[in-house]
Amino acid sequence: MKKIVVIEALKLALEGKLYEAKAAADSAREDAIHEQSAAETQYDSLSIESGYLAEGQSERVEQAISAINAFKKSYTLSSTECVIEGALINLCDDESQVLSWYYIGPTEGGLKIEIGSEQVMILTLASPLGQALKGKLLGDEVEFNFNGRTQYLNIEAIL
Repeated sequence: MKKIVVIEALKLALEGKLYEAKAAADSAREDAIHEQSAAETQYDSLSIESGYLAEGQSERVEQAISAINAFKKSYTLSSTECVIEGALINLCDDESQVLSWYYIGPTEGGLKIEIGSEQVMILTLASPLGQALKGKLLGDEVEFNFNGRTQYLNIEAIL
């Protein structure tokens, strides 16, 4: 797996989220000011609800812009010796021998991107797994409790 490919796919995913958020905000704003949204009685709240929706969608746009800016600061193409923000890591589950790729990012934990047949999940250092991995070195074993079950993960690669 090449880190530059992951970073480019991540940029596209974040830009896609921004585009969707902008489209939803524009649509909600149009609904809020449309003449058919005007209140006909004191109990008619369609325009008020549309306004709240437009405000929420605008907040999504701001969050998407913030995420893009945060990732721009965290991108690093150089390899690191330990797990830090900006690292691409490969973990192997001791029990199942399944290999998984993770990009350590500043936000957007849980976002998954597809690169060929591989999947890369964004993980933040604030997450439980991120906290367990923080500062670990290549070859280290990480003990992680998930849903009452202890998993043992080996760090196979840090890029």
